[in-house]
Amino acid sequence: LIVDDPDAPDPAAPQMTWVHWLLYNIPPATTGLAEGGTEKNLPAGTLQGFNDWHRTSYGGPCPPIGKHHYFFKLYALDRTFPDLKKPTKAMLEKAMQDHVLEQASMVGLFQRHPGH
Repeated sequence: LIVDDPDAPDPAAPQMTWVHWLLYNIPPATTGLAEGGTEKNLPAGTLQGFNDWHRTSYGGPCPPIGKHHYFFKLYALDRTFPDLKKPTKAMLEKAMQDHVLEQASMVGLFQRHPGH
């Protein structure tokens, strides 16, 4: 699972894709993830990579300006991986290369209200 925001920092002039969460080795029978996105409430065997806050937990939406698109990309792979030692998005995508069987994505929108 890769969760990222391609609109950072400003959707009118995006400069980067901000990574919010990286998970891999999610068991195939998993039907959902618990709220909060911390290591203690992930399905057994699930490993995490570093997001752009240099943390392994989920980092929720926090756009500085404008309406941002949050992409949730889920991949079905033909294998599990050894512990990749908290990979970055680029490292995880490289490891996944040639192992993707199917993928699905969902896009959510979020915008802060003025004064918040």
